[in-house]
Amino acid sequence: MRRWKTLTVVAALAGVLAGCGANEPASTPGTSGTADAAGQAPIKIIVGTGTQFPNVCFLDENGKLTGYDVELVREIDKRLDDYEFEFQTLEFTNLLLSLETKKIDMVAHQMEQNAERQEKYLFNKVPYAHWKNKVAVAATNDTVQSIDDLKGKKVLTTATSAQAIILEKYNAEHDNAIDIVYQNGAANDTIQQVVSGRAEAFLSADFTLPLIDTNHELKLVGPALSESNTLFMFRQNDPEQQALADRIDEALQEIKADGTLKQLSEQWLGADYTSSELAS
Repeated sequence: MRRWKTLTVVAALAGVLAGCGANEPASTPGTSGTADAAGQAPIKIIVGTGTQFPNVCFLDENGKLTGYDVELVREIDKRLDDYEFEFQTLEFTNLLLSLETKKIDMVAHQMEQNAERQEKYLFNKVPYAHWKNKVAVAATNDTVQSIDDLKGKKVLTTATSAQAIILEKYNAEHDNAIDIVYQNGAANDTIQQVVSGRAEAFLSADFTLPLIDTNHELKLVGPALSESNTLFMFRQNDPEQQALADRIDEALQEIKADGTLKQLSEQWLGADYTSSELAS
């Protein structure tokens, strides 16, 4: 296994991550790393991810970056000798801009594939998770049964997220009926706002809610608002990015075939979310 370095652009996390390589010089995306046994230097890939998504990409009690997406990338790194992957942690809302401006080479943050994103970004082809978005409300809330019941209500979301896109599309078709509130708060803050009544709801992937709602204060209601593949994201119209996406797909096929992907999903997400009727 290669030596891992975790980079961060969040000043508040610098001390926590010092033991993970934060004091080493930052790497330039797409450059070569240390030569392998054959003398061929692997291409260094900077992976953008976050630290606020429980069990997906987060800092554990020892300050180590880990979670489903993180450990999957590490598994891919083991299997691709021609690439070397490093992490750079960012606020979620900065991930796509950093990809566009070539500060990072790919995004690993449970990114849903949808029409809006496909117009601007490249996705790999082999999904590593599948999930459904639903409305999340307080467990005691019996007045909201679907997204239509959120008209005139305050609903929390994060800008550029798949959930934000769903809400924005609904508002475009329903005369801005929902009061969408954009925030960058952690999951605990979102839960507390809904439980306390300061906000009515937020949208959540089906597997996500049990991970963040450990006290069972929320529930999912209504039909699925979307059901999507989760993939890695890259820049469009870039041959090097396409080659990287193709190689990652090759590794993912192996990881799925030998059961490692299912094992990682069960370990970090609590169940097997790696197969779906949407799987290609």
